[in-house]
Amino acid sequence: MAARLATAPVRCQKPAPFASPRLKPALARKAPSLPADHSAAPLPHRFRPTGALMGRIRVPGDKSISHRSLMLGALAVGETRVMGLLEGEDVLATAGALRAMGATIKREDSGVWSIHGVGVGGLLQPAGALEMGNSGTSTRLLMGLVASHPIICTFTGDASLSQRPMGRVIEPLSRMGADFTASPGDTLPLMERGLSPAVPIEWRLPVASAQVKSAVLLAGLNTAGITRVIEPVPTRDHTERMLRGFGAELNVTQENGERVITLTGEAELRPQAIVVPGDPSSAAFFIVAALLVPGSELIIENVGLNPTRAGLLAVLRQMGGSIEELDAREVGGEPVADLRVRHSPLSGVEVDPALAPSMIDEFPVLFVAAALASGRSITSGLEELRVKESDRLAAMAAALRLAGARVEERADGLVIEGTGGEPLPGTQEPVATRLDHRIVMSMAVAGLASRAGVEVDDTRPIATSFPAFEALLDHTAGR
Repeated sequence: MAARLATAPVRCQKPAPFASPRLKPALARKAPSLPADHSAAPLPHRFRPTGALMGRIRVPGDKSISHRSLMLGALAVGETRVMGLLEGEDVLATAGALRAMGATIKREDSGVWSIHGVGVGGLLQPAGALEMGNSGTSTRLLMGLVASHPIICTFTGDASLSQRPMGRVIEPLSRMGADFTASPGDTLPLMERGLSPAVPIEWRLPVASAQVKSAVLLAGLNTAGITRVIEPVPTRDHTERMLRGFGAELNVTQENGERVITLTGEAELRPQAIVVPGDPSSAAFFIVAALLVPGSELIIENVGLNPTRAGLLAVLRQMGGSIEELDAREVGGEPVADLRVRHSPLSGVEVDPALAPSMIDEFPVLFVAAALASGRSITSGLEELRVKESDRLAAMAAALRLAGARVEERADGLVIEGTGGEPLPGTQEPVATRLDHRIVMSMAVAGLASRAGVEVDDTRPIATSFPAFEALLDHTAGR
């Protein structure tokens, strides 16, 4: 195994930082920078309480849609053009891997990304290992693409990603004919040998996972026959929407109360012009911050409101949050609106476990909102949070306790006794963020709603999904 993994990693193109049109011109002109090196020295920072958050902002493009735009564009014949692509490290890892397998992917000076695809079945043998950084989405979805191509790929990642289990993807892809040599625990580094022609399967998801569903469907694109995925619990449906948009023959039906996705293989994908809406997972930090900081009134433009991603808004409104949708519209086949968020007193709530798939990435910042609410908030059914970029239940419980919140950690969720709107005391020592971008940004929001501020041990992970987060936070606070 070790000898076969000693190949040089493929490097990603330098990202250009996201800049809101309303940020200072100096920020908008900031030169592109290399992805953060998580092996270098940490960058600790104290996020301090601030005045009201005001103005209009835009968050970066949706990460899920950005990944899929690149992948499907790389499998179409002709040029796909993408506006609003998220230029964080995770998405750039996807771009780097697809370049290594033959696609031509360039960022134009206008900010539009141009992708010249190789066609379904046309991926080439990469010269070296595919370096995935911190991106589980890149890894699992690309494993699906590779599964039905006659190539061998080695996937590597950073320390955090190398601890994340890949078995839930390996199992269905193995049934389709792919062969895997993984590290202990089905982790990275991992070698995959694809098979063409692969074998179509019917796969019933044992755990709600959009990544597993997408991996199987992407493998099915280059597989003769019908690939079926059965979802007992619906998950985000960006893959299905985008596959249809690119011309794949895909149908979604309901059978015995379950969602059934049927894909006809050997597809011919047509290039598209894609406009990526703002990422609701990134908007979540500013939504919660505006609800918590007195006097705040913030408009967040162009936020994607896909029903499979809207659970956080439903819960925050149930807690009493003032969140108004303005100019509801459709962009690139996805529902979009501008959100007006005003400071609101929040009340504790028991979150319906059925909502978990529609807000799985937003729970860390919801925990912050619960810590400032009146009364008790209870979450359950969140075992999936223990196998994300970090164990997010343990990480957030420890971080919030350090900041002065009252938190009980259970096997499948947290119970939080809120302060009734009183600021958290803040931290005397740095919060351990465990190389997890959502832990960092959630605790940054907690710092805004504290007396002494919250110090995090490392801000570098923010670059994986939201490179301009700190600058945008300063902008809304008038700093």
